[in-house]
Amino acid sequence: MRIITGSAKGLKLKSPANNFTRPTSDRIKESLFSVLSNIKNFSEIGNVLDIFAGTGALALESLSRGAGNAIMIDNATVDIISENVRRAKFESLCKVYRGDYIKILKRISKQNLRFDLIFSDPPYAKGFAQVSINLSAELELLQSGGIFVAEYGADENLIAPKNFESLRKIIYGKTTAIEIFGFMKGV
Repeated sequence: MRIITGSAKGLKLKSPANNFTRPTSDRIKESLFSVLSNIKNFSEIGNVLDIFAGTGALALESLSRGAGNAIMIDNATVDIISENVRRAKFESLCKVYRGDYIKILKRISKQNLRFDLIFSDPPYAKGFAQVSINLSAELELLQSGGIFVAEYGADENLIAPKNFESLRKIIYGKTTAIEIFGFMKGV
């Protein structure tokens, strides 16, 4: 797994030795970022939030492409994320949080932080993708015009909250679905 393009292009990312994570493959990541680049220029993206960050690959790819800064959340792989942030030389652009994503999202909301891009790539078949998009909507974590990217099991269904519109859904093989939502406040 590596950063595909931008200022940290080619950097190989450290991954956990165990099976706690299911990193997004380079092929899927390349396809996802190609679609995202057609929706929004990364230099126009200020804040990125990566829920269930795993290795931090999605947020780090965004930063490498020109996004402003990132917050990454995971309850198991913070040491790996922090190492990847250091290796990419993005320490001044990142905050990494260990713990329960629901509690951390509520804490972030109280700080009035809003994001242009949110990634949610949780374990499949546990309902976490739906909870994370619903909570992001409820806490108003996205800026108007922001993008929410959910990766989930291809056999799962995700229901868009109010003011979220599905822009694109891509199925990869028999296991993975990625859905990109746009958010327009007050629509």
